[in-house]
Amino acid sequence: MLPNPQFPPQGALRQPDGSVVWRIWAPRCESLALITCPGDQRQETPMTRDSQGYYIHREPDVDEGLRYAYKPDDGGEYPDPASRWQPEGVHRPSAVFSPEAFRWADQQWRGLHPDELVLYELHVGTFTAEGTLDAVIPRLPALIELGVTAIELMPVAQFPGDRNWGYDGVHPYAVQNTYGGPQALQRLVDAAHRAGLGVFLDVIYNHVGPEGNYLGLFGHYFTDRYHTPWGDAVNYDGPHCDAVRQFVVENARMWVRDFHIDGLRLDAVHAIYDFSARHILEDIQEGVREEAARQGRIVHVIAETNQNDVRQISPTSQGGYGLDGVWNDDFHHSVRALLTGQRDGYYQDFGRPEHLAKAFNRVFVYDGNYSPYRQRRHGSRVGELERTQFVICIHNHDQIGNRPQGDRPSTFLSDSAQRLACGLLGLSPCVPLLFMGEEYGETRPFPFFCSFLDPELIEAVRRGRWEEFAALKFNWGGKIPDPQAPETYRSAKLCWQWPQGTPHAQMRQLYRDMLAARRRWPALRDRSNTSAELAGLDHMAAGPTDEDADPAAPILVIRRGSSNDLIACANLTSDMQPRPPLELGTRQVLLSTEELRYGGSRTAKEPRDSLLPYELIIFGPSEWR
Repeated sequence: MLPNPQFPPQGALRQPDGSVVWRIWAPRCESLALITCPGDQRQETPMTRDSQGYYIHREPDVDEGLRYAYKPDDGGEYPDPASRWQPEGVHRPSAVFSPEAFRWADQQWRGLHPDELVLYELHVGTFTAEGTLDAVIPRLPALIELGVTAIELMPVAQFPGDRNWGYDGVHPYAVQNTYGGPQALQRLVDAAHRAGLGVFLDVIYNHVGPEGNYLGLFGHYFTDRYHTPWGDAVNYDGPHCDAVRQFVVENARMWVRDFHIDGLRLDAVHAIYDFSARHILEDIQEGVREEAARQGRIVHVIAETNQNDVRQISPTSQGGYGLDGVWNDDFHHSVRALLTGQRDGYYQDFGRPEHLAKAFNRVFVYDGNYSPYRQRRHGSRVGELERTQFVICIHNHDQIGNRPQGDRPSTFLSDSAQRLACGLLGLSPCVPLLFMGEEYGETRPFPFFCSFLDPELIEAVRRGRWEEFAALKFNWGGKIPDPQAPETYRSAKLCWQWPQGTPHAQMRQLYRDMLAARRRWPALRDRSNTSAELAGLDHMAAGPTDEDADPAAPILVIRRGSSNDLIACANLTSDMQPRPPLELGTRQVLLSTEELRYGGSRTAKEPRDSLLPYELIIFGPSEWR
């Protein structure tokens, strides 16, 4: 019997004796040379090939930051696809980086339990004026005071140019040079942990960006058997896929081991095609858990997907992939469609009050029932799975940035409707995610932007944006910002201001109070007991295909806790509504989203048995106040 082949880590890896081993999987190359540039010299050294197609070379006494490249038999010189550092961008030589040299001060940090998670998604380039990882650090205290427990960074893997959403990364192991490089990410994570914040990272394992992508020159990383909307599909189940799978699993391990990342958000796993007996998602989860166990920390792996498929979080013993969590877009879509009236694209599946009720009751609105948008049944039932395995939001980078102009809901929703959305997010038993700036009603847009270097690719991106929105027939009434223009990027920089007494400050106070309530009120800490119904109906909301339900039922009643200690009424309309009869007992008003301190209009003159437009009132024991 032949021995199982070995697939070791790739890159320029520092050894305990100080030497560096360069290793790259390049079975497509007949020969390969290592080009190094110590000082003003240029050295070309043939590398040794093993039986699995790995080329290897070892050097003693290698300086940190030494520039190097690979020269295959085609005569070109290319950066390392597994580079840990690209100081001069995607096309220039790589640099030796030794992550173990960093002196961590987070030894007491043990990670976050799922019950504690409140995620805050941010884009490093637009979160601050400086647009760097180091510049995030001074803003951490404000996020802690808000009630956030972990920041979630949009992708930081090296991409072309100096501005990009991050989903066009081509060096998955290297941290973007214009953000400060790998050393800056270590500094940010260490500072966050010392302050009591976790750090999650968005990673892309479904495709690699188009410019500066040299992987295919060296090995069989891609396949033409499947296709993604963003580029060639990764070869997870075809010939030679074992080394590709190792490349991806080692990348996930690296973020945990070398950067102490607390969680990975796996981008668009529905575009990861793998029909192996063991799915690549299982391998990723196992690798992350092993690294987390070595460090004695909790680390989460959460899949972003539109499949509504509980197999991704079901135990492997039950045929699942065993991931720690999954996104639930149905909550966002239910709130968004209901409050805006938007019905294009996938929003046509949403917009009725019973959709929102079902999102509270069963998590997935589409859990095996018919989807008009897909014209087929969609999703699977959640059942008794822990609600902390599902991440929800009312804003995220996709839902804002994929609008033609990247305009935020704060520019087209009333303040009352925004406050209602905040209250609904806070009352859900699932894990809440905020998108940077939503907590104070940021009005600056978050449009799609990039800084490609290839003129043909730039024009293709511009043309693609126009064609995409023309096909959707959006009534957007204006010009689509040029994604390549620097001013498009600059327009997305947060104002990061909430002067006292302003609507920004009032909105932020509501978010702060709702997040504090999730920590303090026992009924909101109880994630197992949630029910929602529509006032005026004599049955619990059954789902989006229940044509007998009254689509105009305006009041959502939410109960939380094993004894229904907390009861909330949400007016889902822009008109004043009578409050439905409730068995409140000794419960008192704990919070109204229309209180004056939040910018609302509820005063002592307003009738207590009515609900103001888009008002949410929460009742509970007086001692919770």
